Amino acid sequence: MNTKILLAVLFFCLSMPLTVKAQFGFSNEVGIIAGPLLFQSDFGLRENFDTNINNVGIGVGIVHYMNFAYRSDCNCYTRDEYFNDHFKLRTEADLHYSKFTHEGVESKKESPEGYDLRDHQGTSLVYELGMQLEYFPKSIRDFQAGGYKVAPYISLGAHFVGYNPSYSSIQDVDGATPEDIYFDKFLIGDGELGGIDDSPGTTWALTGSIGLRYKLSELSDINLEFRYHKYYSNWVDGLNPDPEFYPPNRYDDSIVWLNIGYIYYLNF
Repeated sequence: MNTKILLAVLFFCLSMPLTVKAQFGFSNEVGIIAGPLLFQSDFGLRENFDTNINNVGIGVGIVHYMNFAYRSDCNCYTRDEYFNDHFKLRTEADLHYSKFTHEGVESKKESPEGYDLRDHQGTSLVYELGMQLEYFPKSIRDFQAGGYKVAPYISLGAHFVGYNPSYSSIQDVDGATPEDIYFDKFLIGDGELGGIDDSPGTTWALTGSIGLRYKLSELSDINLEFRYHKYYSNWVDGLNPDPEFYPPNRYDDSIVWLNIGYIYYLNF
């Protein structure tokens, strides 16, 4: 079922440029982005400095832009309309990997609960495929023509998400039970071990970003971007204890991603 959904989303993203081009005409841009990300999960405590420093991952992505300000079929600018000169449509495929540890006051205690938290670790490999609409307050035509070097933008979009989490503990030895190994409040929930589960799955994400482009040459830009992805699942990190018994678990998973990229303008 997950494969069918992924193929459907991939087909939509690949066919979208052909449909739009038939209606409006546009030019193409391609690029690659990469950078560190902070995974906001149930490992550690939200808004905790140690959690923010230690639960950091790395992400990469391939991006494609439809530039409505310029038409590749005639090597000319499109009609001078506000949408053409201020919006781009971005399609992208992302892959990111994060490692998780428990941080905060409880995990630092010299107690059985503290040991359970410190010894419990996790990872998550996440792939995303989706689209964003980017808005440039300044003229895209003027930026592309070299009228200024820096072009800020904001974007909003949605991604289809696949995730594959894992969990482990150095206390996981022969004969040990989950109650011996893991923090007891994590064992209440609807997953494989209550609130702990390494089953792969799929969900959706709402994405938003602010960024800027710096003009390197007529056909290339450097892109710097700060992004937020809100996942509509609490299992992306493999940890989702029942919030009635573990009140800190009151948020779905999310990431904050700072990336830098290189964008190239194609002639078709």
